[in-house]
Amino acid sequence: MNSLDPRVSRLPEIGKPGVILPKIPLDQFASFEVFVQPREGKPFQHEGIVHAPNIDMAYIFAKENFTRRFTCTSLYVAETRNVYVSSTTDGERNAYDLVADVSTSGVNDEYEIFHLVKRGKQHIAVGTVMAGSPEEAMSTARKMFNTKLVYNIWAVKRSNIRLTTPEELDLWTTLPEKRFRDAGDYKGGDKLKDFLDKQKLTS
Repeated sequence: MNSLDPRVSRLPEIGKPGVILPKIPLDQFASFEVFVQPREGKPFQHEGIVHAPNIDMAYIFAKENFTRRFTCTSLYVAETRNVYVSSTTDGERNAYDLVADVSTSGVNDEYEIFHLVKRGKQHIAVGTVMAGSPEEAMSTARKMFNTKLVYNIWAVKRSNIRLTTPEELDLWTTLPEKRFRDAGDYKGGDKLKDFLDKQKLTS
């Protein structure tokens, strides 16, 4: 008898070695990394992940999840599998020490480079390099950005990023401080004091 439990029905068929049926489309959403620019002129920083059926929906989910409660000027998303990650070091060892030297391929694609400079914090964008592969991008970044201790490095091909378009920039121009979400901005204590003072005058 076939199971109605989706956790069972989507498993590979049992009893046929080497035969694995493909999962149905959208059986599981992909994960996308979210990068936020908190203020104009500041670098993008990694803020978290969202799960979505495609990159455009990931952008919408990222906007709703990560830019509603604080100042933001722009964001972008990239599918997790398109983020090339270096080895992570411990102690005082620089992650760039583990990056192999890759010769120039002659292919010029843009890659965004991110550094983890403090454990437990976000990866921060440090700049763009031109390269023909993620490995070459890491190698080029080592020559350009290896100026301080870095514990981990990310390289993301720019064509794999869903960027904020110029037409979308006004998404964050209204109420940029989002102060309406702060209870303190309603000055409840001051209003209560005024009310009590008025009560004393009328009694």
